[in-house]
This record gives sequence, C-alpha cells and structure tokens, in this order.
Amino acid sequence: MTDKAVIAYPASHDARDWLRFVSVQLAEKLPDTAMHEARLLLALAVGREAPVLTHEHIHLDSAARKVLASVIDARLSGVPFSRLRGWREFYGLRFSLNADTLDPRPDSEVLVASAVAFAGQMGWQDTTISIADFGTGSGCLLLSCLHELPLATGLGLDVSAGAVKQAKDNADTLGLSARAEFLQSDWDAELQSERFHIILSNPPYIETGAYDSLADEVRLHDPYRALFAGTDGLQDYRKLMPIIAARLEISGRAFIELGFGQVGAVSALAQAAGLHIDSVQNDLAGIARCLILKHG
Repeated sequence: MTDKAVIAYPASHDARDWLRFVSVQLAEKLPDTAMHEARLLLALAVGREAPVLTHEHIHLDSAARKVLASVIDARLSGVPFSRLRGWREFYGLRFSLNADTLDPRPDSEVLVASAVAFAGQMGWQDTTISIADFGTGSGCLLLSCLHELPLATGLGLDVSAGAVKQAKDNADTLGLSARAEFLQSDWDAELQSERFHIILSNPPYIETGAYDSLADEVRLHDPYRALFAGTDGLQDYRKLMPIIAARLEISGRAFIELGFGQVGAVSALAQAAGLHIDSVQNDLAGIARCLILKHG
C-alpha cells in the first residue's frame, strides 16, 4: 500500500468490502493469513480489540483510514502484529512489549506449565516460595508463574533497563507488583546470597551466523542481544549454568528454554556445572524446549 494516491477505499460501510480491500493489500506477502490479519488490522484502525467480522457495518473516517494505511504498510514491512498493537497474550495473560523485550512465543509456555506442575508436586501451591527469572524481558515467565502460585514471590533480572521497566509495568497491570521485584543486572551480578526454589530462564541461544536466515519479524524487531549467543549459540548457557548451580535451592528445579537441537549440548554444560538432568519437556510442536535441572 505504498502508492496511496491510486488506492480507492471502499465506499460502503460493509465490513466485507473493507476486509476484501485490506486482504488484497496483504495477499502477496502474507498469502496464508491475509484475511485473518485483515480482520485484526481493521480492528486497530477503528480502535477496538475484537477482530472485524464480515457481517458487520463499520465506518472509517479520515483518521481511521490513515491508521489503516500505516498499519498495513508496517505489517507488509515485517512488523509483527503484536508490535503494532503493543501486547502479546501469553499463558492467558496480556503482556505489553517494548523495543527491549522479546515478543513472547507460545513455545515458551511449556516452561511455565512445567514449573507450575512441579510446584504442585511439591505441595508449594499455598507456600511462600521464591522464583527467579534470569533474562526476564517482558516478565512473562515470572509473572505467569506468580499468577498461578498465589503465595510465591519472584525476582526478574535483565541487563536491559528498558526490559526491566516494561516488566515492572506488566506486573502493575496484572496486579502482581506486590510479589514481583525486577532488577537490572548482568545475570546475577547484582545479587548477594539469594537462592531460589524455582529458576526460570529463556536466554539468548541463536548462533550469530544464523542472522540472515531468521524471519524478518524476529531478526528486525526482537532485540539482538536477547536473541544471539555467539558463534555456537551456547555462550549464555555457559554463563548461566554455574549461576543456577549456585542459586538453586537443594529441593528446587530450574526450567531453561532450549533452541532447536540444543538439548545435548546444553545438558552437557549443565552436568559440567554439577547439575543433574531431571527431564526434558517438549513444546506443542514436539520440539525439546524445556530442560529441567536439579541438584544431585
């Protein structure tokens, strides 16, 4: 939708006509999702969250048409829809995003599900336990766990001040700020002697050589330092494993996200740090995604 001078907007208020108009703009680059995304982008343009449906009547004044043109252009340039609307749903909760946070993916929900299940097995649902999230980003892992474990307290750490601010804002919005603290820290550099019953982390794990092969939505819009971890993708796991060994309570567990095909290499790093492999959990696509670690 780059040449707006030749674009003829629908004359009617029939949503079917507007959906057809938007989906045609999207079809070349997003052929599989054009109509679905048209419903979402039209909703943004008219200032609502619910997708626009074909049977509706909608009115787009000049301001709404400018918004529509802007979000279509942005989407065609690769900006993820979650970035356009400013939030992503994760584990049934809404997390606002900024330029310093990863866009949470459903793959990571297995870490939360596994941690909450472990807490249940330990009888910790109604117990004051401590949770740490290293590389917290938007806070989605920590805050999702705190939402499910009403007496738990948590500490999220991130080297990015912008990510820490966003995580704090998300805690406030979700009503969890009384039990969640966020701290700018290079891994555990700002901690004293704290230990935790549950440790969560989705560290950077992509090889730097894979930069050009990533989808534009990731490569151009997620923060570089939250994605890449050296030439082998293991740089941050090497830093993280000794930290887990030092910070995990004896009866606790750590839940660490894995990249595709990394279970063997990351398990070896964990074992070299004196940790033991409790289990590996797959995501919904059947990919080994969550490495669960414990003390021997």
